Order: sequence, then structure tokens, then C-alpha cells
Amino acid sequence: MNVNEVIRRRRNELGMTQAELAQKAGIDTRQIRRYEAGDTQPALLVAVGIARALGITVEELAGEEVHRVDLSGDWWACWQTWNEGREILNPHQIRMRQQSEIIDVIATTRGTQSFEEGGYLWRGEFRLWDNEVLMGWYVADEGAVRSKGTMYFVLHQHGEKMSGRWVGLSYDGPIISGWGAIARTKEETLAIIHELKEGEPIQ
Repeated sequence: MNVNEVIRRRRNELGMTQAELAQKAGIDTRQIRRYEAGDTQPALLVAVGIARALGITVEELAGEEVHRVDLSGDWWACWQTWNEGREILNPHQIRMRQQSEIIDVIATTRGTQSFEEGGYLWRGEFRLWDNEVLMGWYVADEGAVRSKGTMYFVLHQHGEKMSGRWVGLSYDGPIISGWGAIARTKEETLAIIHELKEGEPIQ
């Protein structure tokens, strides 16, 4: 696929006008029209800006085919947390929306209903590396909660489930860490956490 076709197709997928793409990429709308018509090719620095605005890599903009697992959709997540030294396993629902290697994550339910027990809505972002690893950050989405930190997950079975750890601020202290799991069902996330706690490999 040529650059002009990639730009046009991706822009339409995102529901962007040529003017919106031009604004996000920091160039004139007439240039976008020329690129999409195939009259000219963007210079490297311009291509980087266009790719960033479209949420793809420069390689993808150049027409290189990328086989990337798609993690968009509704999932269950479970965190191992603590409250005054008492362990809490906190399964809840999340929604992931992927654009290229960047994945926006938002919690759609609380695992527990009270802040004191670790229940709060949060949002975050992952970056997918080599279809194997997710690295990212999270932050509480409710004003009364100060929790924020980082996440590291390893993908298993073609992206069907993920296991990892979180590190961050929590109710019990400034820097703590715990196991984490993401899967399609609540039961599977809990099973992954229990296996991680017992030191068993995730199959």
C-alpha cells in the first residue's frame, strides 16, 4: 500500500477530516490533499508528524505490513493490593482501546465499592512491545484517591491473557507493589493471581 492510500484509509478509520489531520500534524491542509492525491510524498519530519497524528508508526505510514495483536475490547483485571497489611484481591472490569502500539485503558467498574478497601476507578495507558510486553502507567480517576504508578505485563497465548506487576502509591504507603492479571473473565484473573502468588508458571 502506498503512502497516500495509508494516509487516506487511516484518516477515514479515525473519522478525521483532512483539516483535522493537518492541524494535528502541524501542516497545511493543502499538503494533506496533495499527499492523499499522490502528487507528492511527505519529507521525513513531516511523515513523523503525520504518523503520530494517525496513531501509527512511520513504517506503517510507508506501507509496511505490521502483524500486531489487537487487545481492544472489554476485559477483567485483578490487582493484589493491601489495606493496613491485609491482602485484598481486587477484580474489576476494564476497557482497552488500541491504536497501533498505544493502548488506552479505563476501569469501568470498581472491584470493591469503598475507597478504604481499594475500590476506585482509574485510567492508564500501555505501550505494546513486540507483541509480548505491555509497559505503562495508571492514575486514579477519582479526586479523593491519590493512587498512581506503573505497570508491566507479559502477554500469554496470543494476547488472550496477561500477567504482571504494578508499582506505585497506595493506601498503605508511598511505594508498594503487587501482582496483576488481565483476562477475559473474572475467574481467570483470580486464577492467574493465585498462580503468581504460588510461584507457578502461567500456562
